[in-house]
Amino acid sequence: MNIASRIAKIRASLPESVRLIAVSKQVPTCVMREAYAAGIRDFGESRIQEAEVKQAELQDLPDITWHLIGHLQTNKAQKALRLFQWIHSVDSLKLAQRLERLAQELQVSPQVCLQVKILSDPNKHGWSVPDLLADLEALDRCSQIKIKGLMTIPPLGLDESETLAVFKRTRALAEQIAQQNWSNLKMEQLSMGMSADYHLAVQAGATMVRLGTALFGERQA
Repeated sequence: MNIASRIAKIRASLPESVRLIAVSKQVPTCVMREAYAAGIRDFGESRIQEAEVKQAELQDLPDITWHLIGHLQTNKAQKALRLFQWIHSVDSLKLAQRLERLAQELQVSPQVCLQVKILSDPNKHGWSVPDLLADLEALDRCSQIKIKGLMTIPPLGLDESETLAVFKRTRALAEQIAQQNWSNLKMEQLSMGMSADYHLAVQAGATMVRLGTALFGERQA
């Protein structure tokens, strides 16, 4: 099955309200152009340097929206703000506050999601639920960056019911935060679900899914 067919099949399975982000890490730009020709306008990258090269090669496609979905080190925050319209992986108050300061200097207003760990997972970045709730007041003082919702990645090794429960708890957390009527914390977006579990994420209320293998096939090691 070619890329256009895969994209068409996946789009047919998604509600219109769910935004399909093509995770293009390690995918060459010639293949990304195929995805673009098939209607993809949202591309997700994990590495700053790789994204920078690709954006230069694809600058003739100005209507692409670039999403940073990988861990962002604070020392690369400024470059990330120059390259990405969306940052899904804001995983600490320190990073959020650094992005806020730099965004003011650069006069940009990226859309961001707060990365949360519903279950303890030493292999993932993000807030624990209690830590995120404790930081909401400080996060609400960030107005230059546009906090739009939550992002989560379930731990490896869960079965489908456990994975679905993680996604449902993420949605419930977003609803809990929204009910507190913060000025600058909007909980409109739930970035959750990847190739192996996006159907569960959509069932639980995802508004954005991040698909790589399902669109492009297995990456080269």
